[in-house]
Amino acid sequence: MNAFIDFIMGPMVWISALVFLFGLVFKLIRIIQEVREKESFIFSYMSLKYSLRSIGAWLIPFFPESTKKSPVFWGVSYLFHIFLFAVPFFLASHIVLLDEAFQISWPALNDGVADIMTVLVIFALVFFGVRRAVVPEVKFLTSIMDYILLTIVMLPFLTGFLAYHQVFLYKWIMIAHILSGELMLIIIPFSRFSHMITAPLTRAYTGSEFGNVRHARDW
Repeated sequence: MNAFIDFIMGPMVWISALVFLFGLVFKLIRIIQEVREKESFIFSYMSLKYSLRSIGAWLIPFFPESTKKSPVFWGVSYLFHIFLFAVPFFLASHIVLLDEAFQISWPALNDGVADIMTVLVIFALVFFGVRRAVVPEVKFLTSIMDYILLTIVMLPFLTGFLAYHQVFLYKWIMIAHILSGELMLIIIPFSRFSHMITAPLTRAYTGSEFGNVRHARDW
C-alpha cells in the first residue's frame, strides 16, 4: 500500500500533469492546423484588438446582454469558475507540497475561506446537474457523459473536503482525492473540459468577426 501511495503522489502526479499540458498543446496545434486547411480565410480578419476586447467583455460579470437574461445560471457559473481555479491554486496544503518539491510558494487562502469556496463549487456542480435534468432545452442536449464529467470535477473537491475534516476513512479518502484530481487533469484535453483553451479561441474568432467585419459588438 505504501508503494502505491508513493506512486500516486510521485510519478503519477508527473504523468497526469504532462498528459494535461501536452494534451492541451496538441489540441491547440490541431485546431490551428484544421483552420489552416479548411477555413484559412479566418486568419485574414483575426485581430488582437477585437479578440482581447471580446474576451475582456465576457469576463465581466453580467456585462454581455445574454448573461442578463439568465442571471442565476451565469451568476453560479462565474463563481464556479473562479473558485474552481482559486481553491486548488491557493489551498495551503497544496502550496506546502509545491514548496517542499520545488521551493516555490505564494500566499494561501484562509482555511475557512477555502472551505466555503469548496462547498460552493460542490453546490454549483449539483446545480448544473439538476439544470441538465430539468431544463428542457438543456436536457435535450445532455448525455450520460455530461453527468460523468460533472462527477469527475466534483470528486477532487468532495474528497478533499472530507479528507481535510477527517470525517471518516481518512487514508482511503485521501487516496481517492489524489486519484480523482489526477484523473481530472488527464481527461481535460480529451473532453469538453478543453474549453479552457477553445473558449478563448472561439471568443477571439467571434470578437474579430464582429469587430473587423461587421463593425459591431458581440456582447
